[in-house]
This record gives sequence, C-alpha cells and structure tokens, in this order.
Amino acid sequence: MQMEVTDETMRFLQKQYNKKWLLPLLTFLVGCLILTVFLYHSYETNRKQVRIITELNASTYAERLRDDMNRGVAVTDALKAIIISENGTIDNFEKISENLMSDFVQSIQIAPDGVVTEIYPAEGNESGKIDLIHDESRGEICRYGRDNNCVTMQGPFDLKQGGRGIAVRNPVYLEAADGNPVFWGFTIVIIRVPEIFEESVRALTDFGYDYCLTKTVSPLSEECERISFSKENLADPVTYAFEFGGCTFYLAVTPKDGWNQGRKILPNLVLGFFIVLFLTGLVIVILVIEFHREALKKMAITDPLTGLLNRKGFEEQIKSAIKDTKNVHCVGIQTDIDDFKFINDMYGHEYGDRALISLAKSMQEFFPTTALLGRNGGDEFCILLPDCDKELLIEFTKTPKTFTYHGQTYTFTISLGYAEYPDNASERSQLMRCADAALYEVKLHGKNGCMAYKEGLQSGVRKQLGFVLNDISENLPGAFMIHKADKSDDEIFYANKEFLDMAGYENLDALFKGTKKSFRNLIREDQQKAVEASIWNQIESGSENDYIQYQLRKQDGTYIPVLDQGRIVESVRFGKVFYVLFMDWQAMQVNYSTKFDEKDVRWSIIES
Repeated sequence: MQMEVTDETMRFLQKQYNKKWLLPLLTFLVGCLILTVFLYHSYETNRKQVRIITELNASTYAERLRDDMNRGVAVTDALKAIIISENGTIDNFEKISENLMSDFVQSIQIAPDGVVTEIYPAEGNESGKIDLIHDESRGEICRYGRDNNCVTMQGPFDLKQGGRGIAVRNPVYLEAADGNPVFWGFTIVIIRVPEIFEESVRALTDFGYDYCLTKTVSPLSEECERISFSKENLADPVTYAFEFGGCTFYLAVTPKDGWNQGRKILPNLVLGFFIVLFLTGLVIVILVIEFHREALKKMAITDPLTGLLNRKGFEEQIKSAIKDTKNVHCVGIQTDIDDFKFINDMYGHEYGDRALISLAKSMQEFFPTTALLGRNGGDEFCILLPDCDKELLIEFTKTPKTFTYHGQTYTFTISLGYAEYPDNASERSQLMRCADAALYEVKLHGKNGCMAYKEGLQSGVRKQLGFVLNDISENLPGAFMIHKADKSDDEIFYANKEFLDMAGYENLDALFKGTKKSFRNLIREDQQKAVEASIWNQIESGSENDYIQYQLRKQDGTYIPVLDQGRIVESVRFGKVFYVLFMDWQAMQVNYSTKFDEKDVRWSIIES
C-alpha cells in the first residue's frame, strides 16, 4: 500500500506536469530532432569527404614511397647491367660503388653464386661476407629470388653501425652458350630506413597527416614490422597496400586533427544550437525545481534512517487507506524493540540504529506490498494491513531479528500489539491507540510477544513502564555491573554511573579501555585467583549468588575495599552472565558499624 499510494501520487503529479508543459517540451524535442538530423547529415557528408581525400593522398604518397625504394633497386640494376655487359666480371668495384653511394645507402655488395665477395665500404662490414644461399636466416629468401628471378627485400633489421636497414637483392642471370640463362649471383644494396623515405614522409606530415608504414619482413612471411611512423596508434586509419620487392607494404594514414572535423560546419548551426541550448536550459531548470519539490515532499514523509514512512507520512497515508468508512477491514499494528535503550547503552547508538534498520528490513520482506509501514520515532514502528491472520503476526514476532557488532551477530526481540478496524475502533486514530495499548500490555507481561487489543486496555499503561533498565541502573543507590559468566571469558557488558564514579572512570568507553573489558582486571593482581576461585566455589556449590570482599582497582591505580554481591543469570542474548552489586566496604563500616560487626559477615572474605 505504501508503494502503491506513493506511485499513484507520483503518476498523478507527472500527468499534470506533462499537460502543463506539453508545448514547450514538444518544441524542445522537435527542435532537437531536426537539429540532430541536420547536424548528423552534415557531419557524415564532411567525414566522407575527408576520408575520400585521405584515401587519395594515401595512394599518392604510397607511390612516392615506391619511387623512393626504386632508388635503392636502381643501384642494384646499375651493377647488374655492368656485370651482364662484362659477361660476369666487374672491374673497379670500389670506384663504381663509390659513384653509386647515397645518403640512404648503407652498403653495396656483390655475391657471385650467392656468396658475398665484395662490400663497399669494406670497413666495418667484414662480417657481411657470407654464403647467402646457405645462410640460416637469409638462405630461404635468397633461393626464392634466385629460382624466381625476382628482386627481393628482407627486413627491416638492426644495423651494426646503428639504425635500421632493408636488404635489396637483385638476381643476375647470364646467357650460356646454349642460349639458356645461368644464375651468376646477386647485386645487393642495404638501404637505410626511414632515411630513404625522409622527404616523402616529411611532405606527408606537413600536409596534416599522421602515418605508419609497415611491410612484410620477406616474400615468404606474412609477419609485418614497422618501418617508419609519426604516431604508433592510429584511429580508424585509411590503409593503402602495394607490392614491391616481393613484399607487401601498408601505408596507414589519418588526419592529425582526427576524423571528427564536424566543427567546420558548426558556424552554420550556431543560431539553431543556441536556440536548442536555451530550450534545454529552460527545461532543465523546470525539471530541477520540480525534482527538488518532489524530493522535499518525499523527505517530509520519510524516515531517513529506515526509509519507511515517518509519523506524518504514516498518518497521511492511513487517511487514504481507511477513509473513515466501515466497509474496509484492516489491522493496525504497533511494535517496538525490547530493551532498545539497553542495546544503545551497551553497544552504542550506531549499533542501535543497525537494529532499527534490521527490523525495518524484516518488515519490508515479511509483510505484503500492500502493507503500510512506518516508524513513529525511536524504536516504535507502526503497520497497517488491509487484512491479516493472527498467526502471521505471531510468526513475525517470533522470527529471529539480528544485528552485528564487531563482526559478531546478536539477536533481539520485539513486542507487538494490534487492533482491528472497525471491530475495535471506529476511526483511524483510535485504531492505533488501541494497538498501542495492546503493545504495552505485552510489555507488562514479559515482552517478546504478540497480543490483540481487548476491551478495557488503556494506552496509559506506558506510564508503568517508565522505569526501564537504564533508569533503574543509573539511579540505584549502589554500583552495578554486568559481565560474562565464563571462567575463561569475563567480558564486561555494562556498568552504571555509580560504579564508574566509584572506580574513577569518566564513561563506559574509558572503563572498557582501562580494563580491556575484563572483570579480572578490576581486582588487585595478587587477589585475582583467590577471588575467582571463591566466586566459582559458591556458584558450583549450588548458590545463585556469591558474596566476596576484595580490593577494587581504580583507574588511577589505587585500590578501595569493596563488597561484591553477584548473581548468575541465564540471558537469551548472551548466555550466562553475572549481575553484580558493589558496595564501598569502608562506607558500610562507617554507616552500619552499630548494626553489625565484621565477625557477623557470612560471606567469603579475601584478606588484603
């Protein structure tokens, strides 16, 4: 019911809001749609044009790169022509190579029968004189070029002199006596990259493009390596592929400014943009105002801790639910957490809040969506059900409720009272008062129960419950403590103000810190074993109570003699615990010296 009413209200408000602002909203949407279509069309047209131009430039510059590499092949062709014209001999190799050298050429070589015999320049290239045909890394590609009579390229690879290079090998065939071609060897040039492309790639970048040039490492491999690039990672590049020297080259190109160059068309759309922007701002302002209004309204009726309805919200919603008619049957419920103040005092308000949140969640999960759920304040909750079975309420009351404290789960109980409409009450306010009276009747009869309203119950019984545990403990004319009844674990749970004053502690947290939450640490060190033994001897002999005198350690390290009267109690929440009263022994002697002598004391005494 809670969600249905809220949603119904929101739908009604939204409907009214849409009617009021329909024309500006439609104007905004239609304007945005038209502007978007126009902008998209212009943008795509511009993008296609930019891409077409980029594709043309990629092919143009790819041809320039091919021409650059042809300069390297031309060196091998010149040597090849000399060798063929001289029928397999070449004189003045160094002189000829010197004339063929260029700034992009690393070395020039000839390899008769596939064995490199001459290298220019010779200095620093001595290790290059190898048998190419049978070389492990070069043999396969050299045999491929020989057998297919084609120029091959291999690389790029690192040069010993620094930088990177590509080997261009041009096979040379001579005419035999029978007229058939005979393999003579290779003319070879090692070209430096990217130096050979320097002018072309400079022109490409100056023209406003980023590029990346890659090639297959050899005609026999599909593996690619970068030769030259201005930017490593290109976004959606145009790629132009071409074959050269048996290898495949890939020139990837993108505009430096990227593909999104739609800004070039925006000047024509400035007016429309500002109109849409104005309408957008107007709508946003309106929606923000409306949102805050609805948010404030929701906050006004919602409990911030649990998310349930607060008292005001519950009363508003119950009006719509009941409508002061006897034709509707429903059940009003009041419930709260048993000893909630004790939970707050023992664990702190943060964990008390966790218990409240846990109970609210249990209510939301247990009761149907038609239930109206609210929090009156403190630990008091209220529920309105359209109809309800008594057994359902008993089940909810008995369902375990838990919260966590320092990683440990603790259970808590609730008390619940309910009344029926219109059987027990003729109007809504009376209904909840009757449920309240039933709730506090449960409290008077031991808590942790469920009770229906009966004629004669008065909500005024809450006055009888005014003396809760904390009130009693704080106003006892004596010091009071609760600690765990375990020989190996004597954790302190609670101490009243009278005890804190006696022991010199500012508050409960200071006590926990000073004693490490151990009752043993309140006893003078040399008396601890005797005191503990005496207590447990009394308990194990069948007594519920123990009586003992010892020296109590104060926060400042001094001691005072006290009389300890303890009772062992079985707690649902904590198991066996000791309820302990402490009395100042010296004060008792002063005030009661005429009423009893020390020899009349019948409890165990630990000598100081």
